Amino acid sequence: MKAIQLHSQEKGLQYTTVDQPKAEKDNVLVKLSHSALNRRDLWIAKGKYAGIKYPMILGSDGFGVDENGNEVIICPSSNWGHNEDAQGIKFEILGLPKNGTFAEYISIDRTLVFPAPKFLKAEENAALPLTGLTAYRALFSRAKIQANQKVLITGIGGGVALIALQFAKAFGAEVYVTSSSDDKIEKAIKLGAKGGGNYKSKDWEQQFIFDHGEMDVIIDGAAGDGLNQLLEVCTRGGTIVNYGATAGTINQLSPRLLFWKQINLLGTTMGSPKEFKKMLDFVNQHYIAPIVDEVIPLSEAQRGFDKIEDSKQFGKVIFNNIK
Repeated sequence: MKAIQLHSQEKGLQYTTVDQPKAEKDNVLVKLSHSALNRRDLWIAKGKYAGIKYPMILGSDGFGVDENGNEVIICPSSNWGHNEDAQGIKFEILGLPKNGTFAEYISIDRTLVFPAPKFLKAEENAALPLTGLTAYRALFSRAKIQANQKVLITGIGGGVALIALQFAKAFGAEVYVTSSSDDKIEKAIKLGAKGGGNYKSKDWEQQFIFDHGEMDVIIDGAAGDGLNQLLEVCTRGGTIVNYGATAGTINQLSPRLLFWKQINLLGTTMGSPKEFKKMLDFVNQHYIAPIVDEVIPLSEAQRGFDKIEDSKQFGKVIFNNIK
C-alpha cells in the first residue's frame, strides 16, 4: 500500500510503498480514504517530539470503511486508563509510537473505531477526531463551560481553536478569539464569534478588555510568555485551560495576577474514548461540520506540512489517501 513515511530527520517524509497491515486479534482493518494533518505531525517530522522512531507512518486522524463496509472514524486516544481525570502511563496518541493514518490502510483496536457522522463529508469526518476530542475535553470536562459565559479561544485558524469556537457557540456561550491575523479574526466573526483581538498589537489585552470585557473561560494552545496577557483578560474566578505550547515555555508567569484574581489554570491533553463518544454525540446533535482549509493528495503531503508550518491555514489540512 502507499503511505507517507518519516524515514529519518535527514531523509524526511517520503511517499512510498509499505506492507499492508493485517487485522490482528481485536483489531479492525480500515481502508482509509482521508486523513488530517495536525501540528503534532509537524513537530514529529521536525524532530521536536519525545520518543520518535524510524521509519514511522504519521497521522492521528482517519476516515474510511471497515471490513463490513461501514463508514467509520478513528479515536486517536489509546490506553487512556481507568481514571477520567487524567491519562495513564501507558497512554498513546495514534501516529507515534504506533503507525498512523497517512496510509491507504490501518489496523486499529476495534474499541477505537466509531460510526462516522452521516451528515459530514469524508474530509470533514477526517478533520474531526483529534481536534474535536481535544476541544471537547478542554471546554466541557476541564473548563466546565456554562451557557452565556464569555469564552475566549486563542490562535483562531488552527483546528482545535476552530472546533472549540463551534462547540462553545453551539452550547450557547459568547465566543471571542485572538489571532496574529486580522483576516482570520474576521473569518471567525463570520463563523459566529462576537469579536477578537490581534495579539501582535501593542497592549492588545487592554484594548480587548475595553472592547469586550473580561472572559470567564479562556482556551489556549500557545502558552509562552503571552499567558500573562491572558491572566489580564481572564475575569476573577475565571478559568484558563491550556492544551499546547506552540509559543514555548512560560518564563515570566505573574503569580500576583494568578492568586489575586483567583484564576483556575488547568492543563489538558487529548481525551478518553468515553469523551470521544460524547463529542460525537454533541456533533450529531448540533450538526457541527469542522472547517476544512484544503484537501491535498497524500502524495503531496509535504505541501500540507509547509502550509501549517507557515500558519497559512484556516481550518484543517486534509489528505486524500486514495489519490
